[in-house]
Amino acid sequence: MSTDHAPLKHLMPGWFATVMGWSGLALAWHRATPALGDMAAGISLVAGAIALLVFALLAAALLMRWQRHHAAVREDLQHPVRHAFFAAIPISALLLITLAVAHFGPGVPGLGALWLIASVAQFAVTLWVLSRWLRATATAGPAAWNWGGITPALFIPIVGNVLAPLAGIPLGYGAWAAAQFGLGLLFWPVVMVLVIVRFGQAGMLPERLLPTLFIFVAPPAVIGVAVLQLGAPAPLAWMLWGMAAFLALWAATLTRRITDQPFGIPHWGMSFPLAALAVLSLRLSDTPEGRWLAVPSLALLALASLVILGLTLATVRGLRAGTLLVPEGPPVIPIKTQMSAA
Repeated sequence: MSTDHAPLKHLMPGWFATVMGWSGLALAWHRATPALGDMAAGISLVAGAIALLVFALLAAALLMRWQRHHAAVREDLQHPVRHAFFAAIPISALLLITLAVAHFGPGVPGLGALWLIASVAQFAVTLWVLSRWLRATATAGPAAWNWGGITPALFIPIVGNVLAPLAGIPLGYGAWAAAQFGLGLLFWPVVMVLVIVRFGQAGMLPERLLPTLFIFVAPPAVIGVAVLQLGAPAPLAWMLWGMAAFLALWAATLTRRITDQPFGIPHWGMSFPLAALAVLSLRLSDTPEGRWLAVPSLALLALASLVILGLTLATVRGLRAGTLLVPEGPPVIPIKTQMSAA
């Protein structure tokens, strides 16, 4: 088989969105345990096992890709959109560790060390992604600012940082987790403004990237859960829930256009944000003022479960049909305007 048609060559880091989706769903079902009992805990363990298995398979495949298709990996690192998806790797690890803490407690040997490694890796990836902007502007001037490369994928590094307190605090790294949370909190509104301005400067996203609009939902949803972990007052979490819920409804207005697109890995961009919103909704439904949210939060959990199951079935079909691990279509932005490589 020609290397140009080798499936492994086209295994891009965005595939780790599948791990994020299943991990988020596992956390959501765990959060539903007070309402649904042992059934929810069991479903959470199954979803977590799927996430762990997929993570192990993807990590092994990515290592093989680095060895056999080094140039393809470098192309991803230099790509104006795909580079941000490398942050999905440490985020997946953080989510799996968070799930382990939720189920088995912080006393599991080695869990704290694993969390610290994943947390530092997430910090480093965030620094690398954001530093690309500075290097591009410094070397080529304002013309190097690539509005076409500003997409919701840039929220992915942000989410990894605001996720830190969920496991970091129970594992005893509260100070570092809070500091890392602050980093994400700083850049979330910055990236949001940039993406919205991008719509005016470079137009709406290409059709095949429309599912990634759901990534808008993830930062406020995860921040809402994290601020409660940090001991913030409930009204702040409710404000963030309102933002996340509105952004989910806003993205949902494009559902028909999204479902009309041939299935691709960008569709997994819907999975983790929906699961994260379900987690926050279930968490708030446990508060006295949130009892009205009990039924809607379970409905949202059911919706997230159906979406992720549907995405999984579509992925399996795509792999069997050979329509996924193939060369990407036409560039989403002109190559000549790409940011400089790392």
